[in-house]
Amino acid sequence: MLDFNDQVKARLTKLDKFKEMGVDAYPNKFNRTHDSKMLHERKDEFLKSQEVVSFAGRVVRFNRKGKLCFMHLKDRYGRLQVVCAKDLVGEADYEIVKMIDLGDIIGVEGPMMETQTGEYSVKASKVTMLAKAIRPLPVPKEVVDEQGNKKVFNEFKDVDTRYRERYIDMALNDDVREVFVKRAKIMQSIREYLIEKGFIEVETPTLQPIYGGANAKPFTTHHNAADMTLYLRVAPELYLKRCIVGGMEKVFEFSRNFRNEGMDRTHSPEFTGLEFYEAYADYNDMMVHFENIYERACIAANGTTKIEYQGKTIDFKAPWLRLTMFEAIQKCAGIDVTKLSDDELKAEIEKRHGEKLEGEWSRGRAMIELFELSCEANLVQPVIIKDMPQESTPLCKKHRLVPGLIEQFEPYANGWELGNAYTELNDPLRQRALFEEQVKRGRGGEGETHPMDENYLRAMESGLPPTGGVGFGIDRMVMLLTNQQTIRDVQLFPLMKPEE
Repeated sequence: MLDFNDQVKARLTKLDKFKEMGVDAYPNKFNRTHDSKMLHERKDEFLKSQEVVSFAGRVVRFNRKGKLCFMHLKDRYGRLQVVCAKDLVGEADYEIVKMIDLGDIIGVEGPMMETQTGEYSVKASKVTMLAKAIRPLPVPKEVVDEQGNKKVFNEFKDVDTRYRERYIDMALNDDVREVFVKRAKIMQSIREYLIEKGFIEVETPTLQPIYGGANAKPFTTHHNAADMTLYLRVAPELYLKRCIVGGMEKVFEFSRNFRNEGMDRTHSPEFTGLEFYEAYADYNDMMVHFENIYERACIAANGTTKIEYQGKTIDFKAPWLRLTMFEAIQKCAGIDVTKLSDDELKAEIEKRHGEKLEGEWSRGRAMIELFELSCEANLVQPVIIKDMPQESTPLCKKHRLVPGLIEQFEPYANGWELGNAYTELNDPLRQRALFEEQVKRGRGGEGETHPMDENYLRAMESGLPPTGGVGFGIDRMVMLLTNQQTIRDVQLFPLMKPEE
């Protein structure tokens, strides 16, 4: 419901006046010929030629005195001043100028000029109202003191309001909009890399009869027509590997994934993931792909492989350091886990975690827990942690040299796990046994386990070639590469609890 405060009433009155004047305040189209970037880049040319340009944007500043008005219009690239003189635009158009408010979107036509203060501006000969803003925007006010210091008042900085009203956040805060421009560049760079390497982009179901591909709690829904329970995708992995069975050999997908879990600084119940799979490859090949993708994405966003993240300098130049999980524990905690008894391992976890390991005991799960407690926060520079205990996942092939381990790696930077990759398990009998073990573990109290997926097993039984696969979160990548502190800062419209 529109709240009729004084400012809204004043704007509605102006809208009625436009109707009386026969002015359409919401026209269908405006023929814009130039944006602010183009006009600034070709400044000398436009000043010399006096070519008439057509420019449009949101009014973020104006100062009207009598028969002269100075305005700043803002488009996606920045702002540009417009000078409106009554004797140039005419009586009718100047009536429009007199009823302009901050936040309105207008179009102007005219040649370029420099004012007496040297500011590059459009000298308007025509003004068109394109969208009258009924609700006032909290446009900040800038004041420059005698020493040249700029002070900004009424900034749109309230975090909760920014996330709920992202359209205003982007309209007013250039740095916010730039994050999402960089996000688009990052995703484009990844897509270009994979296509260059011969991968095919595909789409797999979001609604799935059986969830799988990650240890996660799903969202559940019901399909009325089919009278069946469905799950929102937690990961596209099992469908993408079906594509490999089908002979596509190299596939990737940017997917929206949904996990019915808590929200914090780096986790969201809805997020964008990337997964890609390559036939006749293994996890060593995937390490190379992952490093190259991160390096290229960083350059696409920042022009360099180095970033500053919350005071830390991180360099994503490939290749990265590679450590086994056991080597990482030795390096970070000074513990050789291969020499610890089960009781000693339990004691280490209780000492660091303050409580016992939940669910059914296994030595491998305990080693994974010890790694997370002792190592993760210390992995600031990019590093690949490889060769995990087999309890880590039921979808990975056993290590070709070390019994009890699997050919899995997880890349880390800034203390964050950035992704997950395997030499994919392609033995259908072994896969069935591991799925059955996961079901048993779920019954034993673990909250996040894989369900049995007979359809996927049937696909594997048809023959899955040796395959390497990678999955990682785009949101976390964008956080790192754009120096954002929370995942909500890189999601255009993050999930929010209802307003009271």
